[in-house]
Amino acid sequence: MIVAFSISPVSGDETGSVTDAVAAAVRVVRESGLPNETNAMFTNIEGEWDEVMAVVKRAVEVVAEVSPRVGLVLKADIRPGYEGQLSAKVERIESALRP
Repeated sequence: MIVAFSISPVSGDETGSVTDAVAAAVRVVRESGLPNETNAMFTNIEGEWDEVMAVVKRAVEVVAEVSPRVGLVLKADIRPGYEGQLSAKVERIESALRP
């Protein structure tokens, strides 16, 4: 499965840094060892259901350490039996775009 997710600290307190909180969440993903990528809007991660959701949960927990409220947006592509789709999906589109 591939999961695209975005985590945001939600707080009225301006003392914390959104950038630092999001960086801590991305660090959790990168240290997981699962295939992943981060872009301007989402972090994508690929793996089995339980391992991906455990990483998302831990990423939320590290943001919750600095914010009393956390927003999470999550989209999943659940396709059993397929691996390497994080890059394969993009490669298929790039191939279709070639003249």
